[in-house]
Amino acid sequence: MSKRLPYRAMTTSGNQFDFEFDLHPDTASAVNVSNLLTAVLTTLDGEIKQIGGIGNGDILQALAMALAVRTRILAGSNATLHGLSVDLLSTALASSCDAGLGNIEADSPTDLH
Repeated sequence: MSKRLPYRAMTTSGNQFDFEFDLHPDTASAVNVSNLLTAVLTTLDGEIKQIGGIGNGDILQALAMALAVRTRILAGSNATLHGLSVDLLSTALASSCDAGLGNIEADSPTDLH
């Protein structure tokens, strides 16, 4: 049975999203994963507020590049690390996500999310 990490994300506009992430079988600490995820998202939100007017595509591109940097600085073969990163990202993107009641509609202007 795989380990799961329940996670609640709240946008600056008050939208709420509840995730149920499947964790990798070799995950050492779900608590550490959750705490690091919160720290990354909090830092990202702070930077977005400072920059202002940044596109969602630019944000996703920067996050993808950060994943590439962290992956490449690890010891191991490029093929193994690439495979692990792709697997982890695919699993995270496939996780269940329930939007909270009263959230702003998905097709609303992006500056509201």
